[in-house]
Amino acid sequence: MAVELRVPEVGESITEVQVGDWLKGEGERASREEAVVMIDTDKVTVELPAPVSGVITKILVPKGQTAKVGDVIGYMEEAAPSVGTRSVPPPPPAPAQPAPVQVKVEAPVPPAAAAPPGPAVSEREERIMPAASRALHDAGLAPSEVTPTGPGGRMLKEDVERAVSGKQSAPVAHGPADREEETVAMTPMRRRIAERLVEAQQTAAMLTTFNECDMSAVMALRKEFQPQFQEKYGIKLGFMSFFVKAAIDALKLVPSVNAEVRGTNIVYKNYYDLGVAVGGGKGLVVPIIRNAERLSFAEVEQVIADLGVRAKKNALKLEELQGGTFTISNGGIYGSMMSTPILNPPQSGILGLHVINDRPVVRDGQIVVRPMMYLALTYDHRIVDGREAVTFLKRIKEAVESPARILLEV
Repeated sequence: MAVELRVPEVGESITEVQVGDWLKGEGERASREEAVVMIDTDKVTVELPAPVSGVITKILVPKGQTAKVGDVIGYMEEAAPSVGTRSVPPPPPAPAQPAPVQVKVEAPVPPAAAAPPGPAVSEREERIMPAASRALHDAGLAPSEVTPTGPGGRMLKEDVERAVSGKQSAPVAHGPADREEETVAMTPMRRRIAERLVEAQQTAAMLTTFNECDMSAVMALRKEFQPQFQEKYGIKLGFMSFFVKAAIDALKLVPSVNAEVRGTNIVYKNYYDLGVAVGGGKGLVVPIIRNAERLSFAEVEQVIADLGVRAKKNALKLEELQGGTFTISNGGIYGSMMSTPILNPPQSGILGLHVINDRPVVRDGQIVVRPMMYLALTYDHRIVDGREAVTFLKRIKEAVESPARILLEV
């Protein structure tokens, strides 16, 4: 009995996905709940598990193509043959497919004798798998252009895909041999990132203000209490928890930075869901620390560490990427000295952190060397005035340079 493989619901706002890697090819067996294909969205990558134990009989949507939620992208057969059997149950009725490529191989003709009968041709044809035959037709390739790698010299669909990739990456005809181009489709996540960045530029009146802070006090605290902190909580005390706490303190002082424009209204938030931008497996993602004001330093560090690990594995949940009232982006981990971060709509503020460098500064009339960091606040000038932005960033600076102020709220 044919079983449909359908694109699952992957979020209330997501209607289109991109089919990723097929983990099982046509003719391959899969156990119930075993992942058979990856589904890419603009936020996360999810696995589509096999609804039954059986054989993949037909792949309708190959890797890289888009599909709608609910679309059938392939079929399985539950009454599958045992492992090792080459025959595959016929797929359900589908639109007519191009006829398989017929490979004609002429055998040597000995003098004064007719050509041998057709077994040689039939044997060669059997070595092109059905999926490879369709792929050859779709790509417009001749069998001689593909190197088979399957058992017994069989040509697989993957062999054809490699040949197609090789042709796309071939040097351009009019240039030197070492000038190559490769065309790769944007992933849904990269497309969404691009859309959001353009949206931010077009919808918000963005302006950035800068300041710098002396990291000496924070670095001294980390050095003094790192062993005890790590022993008690099982995680290192980083810089981010200080900036999360400082940001919450500054947001309470300047609530417009924690607000958003909604139509002709301004919506002020009395909660603090802070987004922390991290590099994920497929691009920049901004998971949210919910109710960050209720968390201790250790809890903030634990949440950030967990989100960072799962972001690199593309294992974040959709709800962990939605919402947020303010964002912190740490370009300093990549060595950025200064930048102008872009808002994450509909938020009205984003704090950019940068690399810590020893620089000469003046303290009490003396030139001394201190570990300094540039800070950048990009804000929506529609609801945040310049005075408020400067006040906010100055408060961040004060809290980081004197962390006791965070606890005393002074």
